Order: sequence, then C-alpha cells, then structure tokens
Amino acid sequence: MNVLIIGAGYVGTTTGLLFAELGHSVTVIDVDQKKINDLQKGKLFFYEPGLDTLLTKHLASGKITFENDHQRAIKDNNLIFICVGTPQNQDGSANLHFLREASEFIASNLNEYKIIVIKSTVPAGSSKQVKLWIENTKKDPVSFDVLSNPEFLREGNALHDALYPDRIILGSENDKATALLQELYKGIKSPFFVTTPSAAELIKYTANSFLATKISFINEIAILCDKLHINVQDVAKGVGLDLRIGQLFLEAGIGYGGSCFPKDVLALIDTAKKNNIDLSILEKVHAINENQPGYLFKKVKTRLISLAAKKIAVLGLSFKAQTDDIRQSPSLKIIQNLINEGAIVEVHDPVAKLPGNLVDTVCQKDSAEEAITNADAILICTDWPQYKNINWAGIKNKMNSPIIFDGRNMLNTAEMRSIGYIYEGIGYN
Repeated sequence: MNVLIIGAGYVGTTTGLLFAELGHSVTVIDVDQKKINDLQKGKLFFYEPGLDTLLTKHLASGKITFENDHQRAIKDNNLIFICVGTPQNQDGSANLHFLREASEFIASNLNEYKIIVIKSTVPAGSSKQVKLWIENTKKDPVSFDVLSNPEFLREGNALHDALYPDRIILGSENDKATALLQELYKGIKSPFFVTTPSAAELIKYTANSFLATKISFINEIAILCDKLHINVQDVAKGVGLDLRIGQLFLEAGIGYGGSCFPKDVLALIDTAKKNNIDLSILEKVHAINENQPGYLFKKVKTRLISLAAKKIAVLGLSFKAQTDDIRQSPSLKIIQNLINEGAIVEVHDPVAKLPGNLVDTVCQKDSAEEAITNADAILICTDWPQYKNINWAGIKNKMNSPIIFDGRNMLNTAEMRSIGYIYEGIGYN
C-alpha cells in the first residue's frame, strides 16, 4: 500500500519505518524542513536504539521517502496518518493546534476519497472534531473517513513495540476502512481490537494514566516503608507476584517523566473536568509525582545538612534509560534544587544533554567517573545499566565522601554498604 505520514517526529518516523518494514511504500512530510533534510540523509534527531539501522535500510530500499512537496503528497496518497504533536497547554489540556493545521491542510487538497487515521495522542472526541474541520474546509464534495489508531510506543523500546505490539487498537465506524487497516498491519501478530474512534482515543489516555498510577502508588508506599523500616522492593515483589497486579511499573524511585505520562494524566483530568467529572485518583497521582523528586532531595539535605559549595555528582539526565528525552525529567528538578542550595553540580548521561537553561551553571562530564571524582555525594537519577558496572570499590577513594543517594534503587544495598558507602535508596533499602 501507499501510506502518507504527516509529522516526522518520534511517532511519525517510527510508524513510517514500521510500515516500510512491512513492505509498504511510505511518504513522510513535516513542516520542519531541517528535520526532513536530516532524515533524507539518514540522520535521526532523537536517540532510539535500532531505529537508525532501519532508517538506513529503507532509505536504501526506497520504501520510505521524506518529501518537500506536501500538496502533491496529500493528493497522491489515499491512506493518511496524522502523527503531529499535541503538546500540553498551561492548564494541562491537550493543544490541538497542529492537529487542526494538518486536518485543514488535508481538506484543502482533498481530491478523492481518503482514509485519515489519527495516531497522535488526542482527547476522546477529537476524531469528530477533525471530521468537522475537514468538512468545513474542503473545497469539493469529496468523501472521507476519520479513524483513530493510537500508538503505544515506549521510548527506548519503540522499535520492538512497533514490530511486536501488545495490541493494535482501531477506532473505526466504516467496515471497508477497517478491513484496509487490518490489511495494512498484516504480518504483525497481535490482537486487533476494533471499537469507536472516541473509545480508541480514551483507551490511550487510560492506559498511560493507569501505568502512571502504579508508579505513584508504589512511590507513596515507599515513603511509608522508609518510616516502617521495610524494604519497598520486597513489598513490590510480593505484591507483583499476584497476576492480577503484575510486577511492571512497581519500581519505587523519583517519579515518572517524559513526553507521555505527565501530559496524558493532566489531559485526562482536563477531559473529565470539561464533562463535570472529578478524577480525584489521577489528581493525586499527579501530585505525588510532582513531590517525588523533592523526597530524594530531602534525604540529601538531611544527610549533608548544608549543600553550599558541596560537589554533587548527578548520574542521569533523561527521564529513563535508553532515551535522550529530558522532558519532565525528575533529574532536572533535583538539579535545580541543588543549584538553589549553592551546590556545585556535575552530571553525566550516556546520550542526553543538559537543557540550555542549565549549561552555564552545571558541568556535564564525558564519563561518570569524571563526575564522581572529588564529589561529596552521588545522586543516581536515571537507571542506565552502565551505572551498575562502575567500579564502585575502586572509585570510592576518589570521592570526598562515599555517599550515594540512589533515586532508582538500581544498586545492591548490601554490596554498596559492604564496600564502605553510605547508601540510601527510596523505600528503606
């Protein structure tokens, strides 16, 4: 099939490469000309393991192209995926500006029947809004259908999730369009669940909000564990063995971040409020997550008393391992707190870079060992596997004080203390 992707961002690029891998002919367009130019040269603008190899493969095969002629692309393709960003407004609601732009651009170039599939994360009812925007903008009486096909990509695992998804959700009210999408995904072994477009949109928000709830729940239990002198990892393991609960997302730490969970939780709360519903559980989930980085910082303050002129090594900038995404990263909140207290902060991350507002006040080192040398304490903020492999026994003597605050509970408590470290995690471990 011939497929057009509108939006060459994280979701659009990954989706386009998936369809190319499935044997389809894919065209990708974007208003960001530099992004298109880079992708034409095989250069990804984000870090995602394995995706660069697939990009090189399908640029060579000709299965994927990144185009400048947007009008021709719309007219030449009858299956169009909208993969534009839906950033967060100040009030927590989803900003649909780019979605509207894409819809009206499609409408202006609507020359024959099109199937328009929304893959962007959007509030329930957005498919109806897109249909209305297109109806009000199109010049000719051409028919079209609007479907919802939300993505469930985990940053750091996007390639695997695209090729081996847990499920494919399709919101469709047209049998022919449904059959075409099923054919598009042929070759993917996964449950294919068809529902209404609005239900598909709500499934995406509900899934992310439920996972965020598990994280905030275990983080609140971790604070109780600190008071009761109980290892939260033991509690999480015991609870997670219940198949109704499961062990995933029961890892206590400094909270969730990234471009999805924080945004989607607030957007779902906003949707509820607009319908006079109070999602008090999710409001608490958000509040707990906002406070969780501060909980680790309180541990630092309690132990060190004064941070003025103390050198603190922060390991990890990205909100989780295997990505360079620092959006809403708990690490950045902690770094800012350290700066406010007069600490000298040096950081390391294997791929993520400091944001512009911190480059003049924080020093980013090329290796974790450089950041640790002469440090008065270490804060682990991202669970990069490289940090487990540091020669902790050997580097201890290079520190001013052998103190570690593990915000991801990734190191072995007994081992670190046997080496001679003062070691604190989240949840008495």
